Amino acid sequence: MKLVTFNGHRLGLLSGQTLQDVTDWAFENCADRIQDPLIAFIHAQAVGGVPAGVTVPLSEATFGPPILFPGKIIAAAANYLKHTQEMNPGVEADSLVHTRQRGFFLKAPSSIIGPDDAVILPYADRRTDQEAELAVIIGRGGKDISEEDALNHVFGYACLLDISLRGKEDRGFRKSFDTFTPIGPWITTADEIANPDGLDLKCTINGEVRQHDSTGAMVIGVRQLIAWMSSVMTLHPGDIIATGTPAGVGPLNVGDRIEVEIEGLGKLCVDVKSKQ
Repeated sequence: MKLVTFNGHRLGLLSGQTLQDVTDWAFENCADRIQDPLIAFIHAQAVGGVPAGVTVPLSEATFGPPILFPGKIIAAAANYLKHTQEMNPGVEADSLVHTRQRGFFLKAPSSIIGPDDAVILPYADRRTDQEAELAVIIGRGGKDISEEDALNHVFGYACLLDISLRGKEDRGFRKSFDTFTPIGPWITTADEIANPDGLDLKCTINGEVRQHDSTGAMVIGVRQLIAWMSSVMTLHPGDIIATGTPAGVGPLNVGDRIEVEIEGLGKLCVDVKSKQ
């Protein structure tokens, strides 16, 4: 099952060339007061029932970010060995500090944009990089979740870009500018992805491959990330986990076209523009 947000705050089930508007069903079957249609859908699905709604022609639909108001975006740092090496040239592999030591950080939910939107570079004189990542969307919340039960808490997966301004400021500052978290083009539900730790991930800039690896190269896999993060903070439905980026990050320029494709999750495409 693939879920998209379209034409503003409408939520749709996408199956081939068929788009079914399930916004009203989601809100009507969600007991909590929730603004985000995707999070309402998660709650409604937990209650049970078959999603229903009218069919909308794809020609009349403009996709947006598949989740609009996540409670939090939790991002893993240094979760691919080769990326850690490229960011620390000359440092011996045994001396590199990886995810467990670096911890994780939060990104502002207001940084989210959707497919075919634009990343806005805030400064013309500072380097800003692309970081392509697998996103995990939490479906069932919890605290101190075990690794064995972790995937049962996942609603779905998506392509994500963690756009990163380089500098000495805290990561939360450098990675939370508006437009710095493209996600999409849809959320693929967990039942369609047998193993999130074995997906092919590729990122191109203007058609040239810049990043290409498997999520199997993560230092800490999806199950471990969920268990670790939930040992620190309670996870809620709709929270997003950005799982880290492989080697190949590089500077973005105005006019660039970024494309991220992850096996089974579609292709996320965004442009790069300057701040007006």
